[in-house]
Amino acid sequence: MPEVAVADAEVREVLGVPAGKAVFEPLPHNPYNGVTAGVWRVTGGDRSAVVKVLTRTKETSVAWSASNDPRHWNFWRREAYVYRSGLAQVWQRHGIRAPRLLACVDRPDGDVALWLEDVPGEAATTWPLARHIEHAHRLGAAQGATGAGEDQPWLSRSFLRDYVSGRTANHDLLDDDEAWRHPLVREHFPAGLRADMVRLHQDREWFLTVMESLPRTFSHLDQWPANVRSDGPDSVLFDWAFAGEGALGEDLGNYLPDSVFDLFVPAADLPGLAKAAYDAYVHGLRESGWHGDERLVRLGVCASAVKYDWLTALMLARADDEQTDYGGAGTVPAALRYRERGLTLAFLADWAAEARLLAPRVGFPEPPSGR
Repeated sequence: MPEVAVADAEVREVLGVPAGKAVFEPLPHNPYNGVTAGVWRVTGGDRSAVVKVLTRTKETSVAWSASNDPRHWNFWRREAYVYRSGLAQVWQRHGIRAPRLLACVDRPDGDVALWLEDVPGEAATTWPLARHIEHAHRLGAAQGATGAGEDQPWLSRSFLRDYVSGRTANHDLLDDDEAWRHPLVREHFPAGLRADMVRLHQDREWFLTVMESLPRTFSHLDQWPANVRSDGPDSVLFDWAFAGEGALGEDLGNYLPDSVFDLFVPAADLPGLAKAAYDAYVHGLRESGWHGDERLVRLGVCASAVKYDWLTALMLARADDEQTDYGGAGTVPAALRYRERGLTLAFLADWAAEARLLAPRVGFPEPPSGR
């Protein structure tokens, strides 16, 4: 770890040993995100912790660059504020909590070190389907009870619009015959996907407007199995860097497809999982006292498909590239990735079609492509 000299006092405070006697183990994370200098498990003696270093000076692409705007989806200090304020534990009584904050250190170089509890439970990347469904139930109960919550000036606003708009995929590839003739694409993307993804892109502004007009709730906005572990019956949720206001159902609409996109859940299981998880989420909402129109929740889940508007074009662009796993530490078989993602994109196209039918029934205009 390059910051060992800087971290010496931090290691002594948290683990009670000199940094030179501690072992730093790099942990998987998004290496492209400009707000993350690194994440390590630090072990010293019989104690361990996880340290995540937040930064604004990391060189990366425009799409993942750190922001100094507290409302921006990638504001570099947000996660420190979420932990320091206690907001990361707002869902704890509903069975979803964050790791305990052990120390938050403003370093001389301007970076911020978050020292967090090392949670020993099972990663959600290996959970059985029933455990994902239970997590959805807890999430519904938590969001139904907390609602939009107390706003803070450092919570994200317009996350979905800004995130989607910042993706740099070449959408012209959606109309490129040669790109769709690539063997990986031709063999593993379902028939009709091209037209569905072209339409999703055409309707992007409509979907974003719908999502922004739905009932609001405090949201994590990066829920997927790599950010969740078990602690007995509870879920421990990591990486609160995007936290802010979202639509009811938006977190669930992210969690389900992302479970398949990174090969944690087979695509064949997605339809059954999505139905059971949605039912559990709504049951949680009702249990917590939420009395709104369930159709708005369903619309929030289905219309959240717009978050992946950019992904098809990216897959077309990278069909000749080596397929790396999350964190870039290894590779995955290209045929497996394209098959699973193709099936999931087709599933999202069905969500989008359902949203187009449902929206006018609850007071929204029809999308331009449907007129």
